[in-house]
Amino acid sequence: MPEVRVRVASAVGLHARPAALVARLAAEQPVAVTIRKDGGEPVPAVSLLGLMTLGVMHGDEVVLAAEGENAQSSLDKIAGLIATDFDS
Repeated sequence: MPEVRVRVASAVGLHARPAALVARLAAEQPVAVTIRKDGGEPVPAVSLLGLMTLGVMHGDEVVLAAEGENAQSSLDKIAGLIATDFDS
């Protein structure tokens, strides 16, 4: 199963607006994507509540995972979004 590690660039972490953007992009992908903090349990990336309960802050590293055709492409798209600082 492909995985991608990415640092959260948003100053508010994965809270409110950034989490909603990630959930929306994950829902558009052809594969199911999970996200977790290192050492934590994965949650579906399409779940806004799941994303917010991870408690991901600015600078934290998260691990995205997916399986299936186009999994790497989906992970790369979501990782790119997470690595974007929406506040700059």
